[in-house]
Amino acid sequence: MKMMGVVYVILVLPSMLSLVASDYQGDALFALRSSLNASPSQLSDWNRNQVNPCTWKNVICDPNSNVISLTLSSMELSGFLSPKIGVLKTLSTLTLQGNSITGEIPSEFGNLSSLTSLDLENNRLTGEIPSSFGNLKKLKFLVLSQNNLTGRIPESIADLPSLTNLQLASNGLSGIIPDRLFQVSQYNFTGNTLNCGKNFPHSCASGTNDTGNSHKPKIGIIIGSIGGAVVVLLGIVLCFLWKGRTKGYRREVFVDVAGEVDQRIAFGQLKQFAWRELQLATDSFSEKNVLGQGGFGKVYKGVLADNTKIAVKRLTDYQSPGGEQAFLREVEMISVAVHKNLLRLIGFCTTPSERLLVYPFMQNLSVAYRLREVKPGEPGLDWPKRKRVAVGTARGLEYLHEHCNPKIIHRDVKAANVLLDEDFEAVVGDFGLAKLVDVRSTNVTTQVRGTMGHIAPEYLSTGKSSERTDVFGYGIMLLELVTGQRAIDFSRLAEEDDVLLLDHVKKLESEKRLDAIVDRNLNGNYNSQEVEMMIKVALLCTQASSEDRPAMSEVVRMLEGEGLAERWEEWQQVVVTRRDEYERLRRRCDLGEDSMHDQHAVELSGGR
Repeated sequence: MKMMGVVYVILVLPSMLSLVASDYQGDALFALRSSLNASPSQLSDWNRNQVNPCTWKNVICDPNSNVISLTLSSMELSGFLSPKIGVLKTLSTLTLQGNSITGEIPSEFGNLSSLTSLDLENNRLTGEIPSSFGNLKKLKFLVLSQNNLTGRIPESIADLPSLTNLQLASNGLSGIIPDRLFQVSQYNFTGNTLNCGKNFPHSCASGTNDTGNSHKPKIGIIIGSIGGAVVVLLGIVLCFLWKGRTKGYRREVFVDVAGEVDQRIAFGQLKQFAWRELQLATDSFSEKNVLGQGGFGKVYKGVLADNTKIAVKRLTDYQSPGGEQAFLREVEMISVAVHKNLLRLIGFCTTPSERLLVYPFMQNLSVAYRLREVKPGEPGLDWPKRKRVAVGTARGLEYLHEHCNPKIIHRDVKAANVLLDEDFEAVVGDFGLAKLVDVRSTNVTTQVRGTMGHIAPEYLSTGKSSERTDVFGYGIMLLELVTGQRAIDFSRLAEEDDVLLLDHVKKLESEKRLDAIVDRNLNGNYNSQEVEMMIKVALLCTQASSEDRPAMSEVVRMLEGEGLAERWEEWQQVVVTRRDEYERLRRRCDLGEDSMHDQHAVELSGGR
């Protein structure tokens, strides 16, 4: 059983843990989805903010997260073919047959250098066959039948060395067919105006020549057809197995492997660093390289031998049930959460006494640094950047909550854990670490992890976290963005003000003192309506009852201007109702106390 478990992991992990190096593939595929006018119900899991498209429906990738197959057959798609698809240099199979696609075939399709099969049959394509198809040196199957293509067949297609099946029937093609195309194993030029048929030396379709004097060619065709069918059937089975493997992973992330961890197991593109390698990169974990310190340990800046800048998180509280296996399972979960607003894990290191995680270095550090610790001459955060941070962070958390399976609860959302890349795009860091250092089968941890002032009241009192715990922390982070202040600031005591930022903002908001809320470092350069909107979203996210807080997907929509007014009005009515109820109870208590005092006075004045 032990050996079987290891074999299973070796087979499954590469497809589960592969990371994507760039988002250009997702951008190209989403551009195609848009150009084909896919309805909201079609390809609904194609999320343009998700960097890795390998989990999308109808998309197949290799173990290195390169898109190799796209099949969108008979989906009633219309629109046109996006030329951006030409960037998919690893794509080997593209099947779009049986739709109502119009327009011309983009010449950029000639850039698909790995393409072996292109099927655009039974659409409404017009124009000429691009001569750039001559660049597709690996192309074996070209199926363009039943369209409205016109013009001549490009000479360049005749030079394709691997072409074995060419189907151009039922178009409006004209002119001369290059002689070499009649040597292709299977071809069909019927239904066009071409130099083939009864009055020409070549038939318009392979296997239809009546002058043959032997049955051997027919037998060969039959055998070839059977063989081709077997190959196609085998391909379909392999595709189902591949997709099934992917779907199986999405249902269950944790893989139970008995016995010791086999260090030879490859984690896709996730690198297992040697301790010495990270020691050299960080100058023996020198204090001068410390970027920050939190509840999980210190983060060090490092430079690898190839001059790549990294950030190394050295965990200080990693002991957990299950030991190294549990740690590696949680590393799996973190590594497959790939989104442009999430910090990408690039590697790890384990020793008997150390656990380290390796991330790319974020040159603009954290939101907290840019708000409160920026040095003279360094760029701060203007209002447009703060808006981008708010939306980007919300989208990252939405992905963790609603698109990861199982979902990932951050447990410590704050400005210090939101990093900024070279374009000041928000990148949420430290997600998944609570389970790395405290693995359990439930959300209840042995200790509350987080930062005071950011911790939701129900998490503080019960130790149980949920998505709405993160929503509370996100709401506090929004207040940090607006005010530039910390979640807890004891200096406000000197002014007899609230120590908690949330209470401080609530008070000022109720007094309509917007200018007193906004960060003075903005020097008045902000949009009042946008500031007011962000404050409202923050207050909705920080409601005392977790059930009243919105989900992160709702937060994203509200930040984009959808549904905030209705939600705010509803909450205001609840607040007024509760305030009135409180006043009634208070008056009732006051009256009750007066009555008791009067009764006591009467009793004392009576006879003894």
